Amino acid sequence: MAGLASARPSAPRRYCRGVATIAAVLSLLACGGLIASAPASAQELQFPQRPPPKPKSKIAIDREKSGQKQMLVQATEIDYDYANNRIAAVGNVQIYYGDTTLEADRVIYDQKTKRLHAEGNVRLTEQDGKVTYGEIMDLSDDYRDGFVDSLRLDAPDQTRMAATRAERSSGNYTVFHNGIYTACAPCKDDPKKPPLWQVKAARIIHDQGEKMMYFEDARIEFFGKPLAWLPYFSAPDPTVKRKTGFLMPSVGGSSIYGGAVEIPYYWALAPNYDATFAPMLTTKQGPLLQGEFRERLINGAYSIRAAGIYQLDPNYFIRSDGTTTPGYRNFRGSLESTGMFALNDKWVWGWDGTALTDRTFLQDYNPHLSQYRTTDAFQNPASEAVSQLYISGKGNRSYFDARTIYYLGFSDADTQSQIPIIHPVVDYNYVFDRPILGGELSYRTNFTSLTRNQADFDPITQSALNNGTCTQTADPAIKTTANCLLRGVPGTYTRFSAETQWRRSITDQFGQIFTPFASIRVDAGSMQIQNQPGVSNYIDTGDTNLVRAMPTIGLEYRYPFISVQSWGTQTVEPIAQIIVRPNETQIGRWPTEDAQSLTYDDSNLFRVDKFSGWDRAEGGGRANYGLQYTAQINQGGFINALFGQSYSIFGQNSFAYGGTTNTGLDTGLDTTASDYVARVSYQPNSTYMFTSRFRFDNDRFTVQRTELEARATFDRWTGSLLYGDYAAQPALGILDRQQGILGTGQIKLDANWVLIGGARYDINAGKFDQTRVGLGYVDDCLIFGLNYITNYTYSGNVAANHTIMLQLTLRTLGGTSVSQGVGKSTSN
Repeated sequence: MAGLASARPSAPRRYCRGVATIAAVLSLLACGGLIASAPASAQELQFPQRPPPKPKSKIAIDREKSGQKQMLVQATEIDYDYANNRIAAVGNVQIYYGDTTLEADRVIYDQKTKRLHAEGNVRLTEQDGKVTYGEIMDLSDDYRDGFVDSLRLDAPDQTRMAATRAERSSGNYTVFHNGIYTACAPCKDDPKKPPLWQVKAARIIHDQGEKMMYFEDARIEFFGKPLAWLPYFSAPDPTVKRKTGFLMPSVGGSSIYGGAVEIPYYWALAPNYDATFAPMLTTKQGPLLQGEFRERLINGAYSIRAAGIYQLDPNYFIRSDGTTTPGYRNFRGSLESTGMFALNDKWVWGWDGTALTDRTFLQDYNPHLSQYRTTDAFQNPASEAVSQLYISGKGNRSYFDARTIYYLGFSDADTQSQIPIIHPVVDYNYVFDRPILGGELSYRTNFTSLTRNQADFDPITQSALNNGTCTQTADPAIKTTANCLLRGVPGTYTRFSAETQWRRSITDQFGQIFTPFASIRVDAGSMQIQNQPGVSNYIDTGDTNLVRAMPTIGLEYRYPFISVQSWGTQTVEPIAQIIVRPNETQIGRWPTEDAQSLTYDDSNLFRVDKFSGWDRAEGGGRANYGLQYTAQINQGGFINALFGQSYSIFGQNSFAYGGTTNTGLDTGLDTTASDYVARVSYQPNSTYMFTSRFRFDNDRFTVQRTELEARATFDRWTGSLLYGDYAAQPALGILDRQQGILGTGQIKLDANWVLIGGARYDINAGKFDQTRVGLGYVDDCLIFGLNYITNYTYSGNVAANHTIMLQLTLRTLGGTSVSQGVGKSTSN
């Protein structure tokens, strides 16, 4: 064995540390361990003047006394060719320098040509994990020029490249001939199998300074089959997180704007802010211009988005009966902004803002616009935009939130003047950190102030629905709760509410659980209600100031009887609750804004106040009682059942007095003895779960409300089925019994493929009113989605739109989407 001596390398070995690795020979030609371990020039090689000593299989070379790391060279043989000024390490060559390793069958340095030549199973492994393979690597001594034959590159970011030959010039440009690029890992079972996707190009050019990759005569292959050909395209190399340039285009179509192609252009203006300009060219309505600016600051971030179009065919938005819709205009556009900033580790403030030329603009040009694309799994468009300014804080035992809100209704049936403007709504909750009288003491407050310009009447009879009585009649006497509800009062309404609550749980020696509780609530309100036609039939108009109080004391009793058997454990638990308080006062004198929704079932049977908001305060003495049964069966699962009733024991039943919105009527709580509510749940194992909920009429025990739900979760699929049957509630405008089935499912076909679906069937109408079917593929290098969606829009004639959407994302290259409307069915 012979030794290879080297003097201290010169400074250029640091020159290209951290250079992007996607170019095929970046690891080798520019900044690899080979540079660190090789001399910078031929003059640094010290040739001996006499025959070398007997070679050793391993030799450690000191880098003089300059503090450089040692370079360790191992080879079967090291030869010195004095005649041709060559040094060769031959046979299982391994060169270690720092954390970089070069392996080859043979490494030669030629002093005359100043070329470093490695051949035979060349492998370069760098400190950051980059591995470069080649059969021949030939470099100039300054490592700025060279070539690699039969190159293969595996980068730590899981990208791979191969080429028959790669050439590097000017220390900056690398050209791959017959290059292949992919971000997919090789198949574990068959590494020679084509990856999910790859790009084959006649030439791939990597500009190291610009950090861009250029593909010429490129074919994009999926599963080894070419599906797309592009004469030329470019993309940032994988080391780039943000890069100015064109993004992947997307195409789509709808009956509104015809065919469309969106071509985004992205500006990386600075490390903390950027902009995107994305014009969308449509065949029916002309170009739609849209752009977005985003900036991240030290304590938060904000964005501004704008869009606009001068429509070529506004007549599309004329209904079949000759009336026009909000989209009937030449120019349409939107301006949106959102932001959130931290004041400290407990407080944040921010805003959301939306301004539109018309309320259906964002929906008509969906899905290309805005955050308001969808609101649920069925891809239904949102019904409103929320503009707000807020501040929130959260402590260990407290919460504060204050915000002003402006709602913009998207529905063609919305009248903007009937939607309130919330000046502020302020909530504060606090729980004391130490017991008071042995129990927990807390308090909460709410301040709400709003303004509405026009009364919002809602028809509840068939004649009012057919004739538009609530909105069209000039006779205010017709506007009563017999025909219409006053969903929103015109004018200004301001209310401040505060409630203090105390609760303690006591368990005696027999296992009985007593929970005494008490609360006091005070509301103060100021109303300036406009005397519009019919409003005085529901509520006092003019200026009114009101104060009310609701003290409450009560006791809850539970006595669980536990039986342990060989087959499992069962618990029978009677529950009784008695509440003592005065009658609710001033019913109908206060507007009902936040307490219009009320569903009586097992979830609120034992709630002290069953109203959903602050505008109503439940009053009168009440007893709630029920029986709960729980069984834990060995190897048999878990069963839980509840059956109970609520009873008005003295005073006025608040739910029998509906106020301006009939809240409480037809809910099963508006009689002295309420309807019965029940729940039965069974979970035999972690796979299945069954839940049923019922409400039975107090007098005839007929079913008023039924919900049957089943869920299953296996290793590869999940599914749920919900059946609902709800009795008519004429006092609330629900004139017919409602029945429907909602089903959702997801099947994992294998580790990457998933099939999802959902449908809602209206039994009364005898048709499916919402459907979605989707097929998706997700792995580390590819995201693919194909969806068929049915949803509803409010522009023009209200109709169900049927859309097919294809989404495709290739890791490191970007993504695109294609959407196309395939039909429309008008709702009658």
